[in-house]
Parts: sequence; C-alpha cells; structure tokens
Amino acid sequence: MSLEIHQLEKHYVTRKTVTQALLPLTCSVQPGEFVSLLGPSGCGKSTLLYLVAGLDTPTGGEIFLGGQTVTGPGRDRGMVFQNYTLFPWLRVLENIQFGLTLARNQDFRRPVPVIMHEWERSDWLLELLGLTDFAEAYPRELSGGMKQRVAIARALVNRPQLLLMDEPFGALDAQTREELQEMLRLLHAYERMTVLFVTHDIDEALFLSTRVLVFSARPGRIVRDLAVPFGPDRPLELKVSPEFLRLKRELFDLLHQDRGAGPDRAGLLRKLVNRPDPSLLNL
Repeated sequence: MSLEIHQLEKHYVTRKTVTQALLPLTCSVQPGEFVSLLGPSGCGKSTLLYLVAGLDTPTGGEIFLGGQTVTGPGRDRGMVFQNYTLFPWLRVLENIQFGLTLARNQDFRRPVPVIMHEWERSDWLLELLGLTDFAEAYPRELSGGMKQRVAIARALVNRPQLLLMDEPFGALDAQTREELQEMLRLLHAYERMTVLFVTHDIDEALFLSTRVLVFSARPGRIVRDLAVPFGPDRPLELKVSPEFLRLKRELFDLLHQDRGAGPDRAGLLRKLVNRPDPSLLNL
C-alpha cells in the first residue's frame, strides 16, 4: 500500500509562541519500501510519523494511504514506540494478542476462520521472535530487548499495511540494538511490509533502509532523498565496507553542514572548562 504526503506542515501554537515543526513537504513511500527519516533531534521526524499514524492532525496538507485520506488511527498501520508501551498487567502473549482481542470484541461478525488464523499468527510471531519461553511472563520480567520484540510482534500481528517505528532501538545497548536491526531486516524481507522508520543514527538508517530521507534542523524539511544502493542481503560486515563508510561520511557532512547557524554550545563549554567564568553560567 503506497503512502503519499502532499504539502504537509505542522505548527504548534501556545498562548505566547507559534513553533513551526514541519515546513510544507511532499514525499511518497512505495509498497515494500523501508524508508528511514534521518535527522537531528527536534527536526520533525517523529511529528511526521505521528501525523501518518493519525495520532496528530496536520496544520496543512494531506496524507493518503492506499489512495484514502488519513484522518485518524487505523488497523492498516502498526506503531512501535521507543519506550515499549506494553501493558504491565498483561503477559507477553496477551500483549501481542491485545489488538486481536480488541477487534474481536468490536466486531462479532468476523468469520471464525479469520479469527483462528490471526491467533495462529500470534503464536508464529512468538516463536519467530524468540519469545516462546516468555509467553507467560510479565513485562517487568523482561529485558529491554525482549520488551521491544514483544512490541514489534504486537504491531505485526494484525498484518498492517504500513509499519511505523519511532526510534525503536534508541534505548538499547549496542549489541542488542544490532541483533534487533538484523531481526527487523529479515522480517522486512520475509513479510515484504512497508516501513517508515525514525532514527538519528546514520549506521542504522543505511543498514536497514532502501531509502533515507534526510531532514534539516527545525523547522524540518527534506534536504536529501537517498536511494540506498545495497541489496537485500546485508551482513553486519557491510557497516565497515568502503561504500558504506563513504555514504556514512556523506550523510554526516550533510547533517552537520549548517552547524554554524546556531550558537556554538561546544565552544562555550570548552571555555567554561578551561577558564571558569561565572558570567558564562548565565548563557
């Protein structure tokens, strides 16, 4: 299912200020693509993701998923957040099946074979993600990596047309992060799902994606649409290959080319450390 975004913008208004999070932007994501949104903190990446999820409303522009206007959340989209968002009172399998339970309770006319197939899929995801031995565990009994596996399984159990991921590995240690990156890459290849993935990690974006959309600092706008040249077979060794490192350097330079536009915080900090001056504390 294709995603089309036309002249989308977002302003946040308070009593005193108007903050422009996104400049009007237009882009598209084709079925089966894995597109990463890469940029500095506060540039509007997550804002765009929440707008596509239907969890926020745009100030202007439109979002179309499969030709239909996005006006709110729907089962055609699955969402994975950075902070797991599991229900602490439910066991692992119950967390994964929560969406199925909700759908069954809301629509009693759904065919029994469809329901049975969905419940079988939850067991399959449990096994695929290495969670079988933890099916009866509560979230408090799991590591961060295991919690995120549960969150991914819960998002996939309904077979969403579009999987939305907001820095899902940002809180994990380096080794666990690489394990889950590899797992997600294989899942994407097997399920042929469409993914929109928010990250500020260049390595992660290049390793996982078929395309990378690079955002400027706030107000966010797309400054580069990079087609990643690597094929579906991507061993971890790819991250130290010459072509990977060349693209990483290119994206690094792009993300940092406008550093001089703002205050030199690092320079001020160095002055404070090297020659403490009470007046600098007020900056």
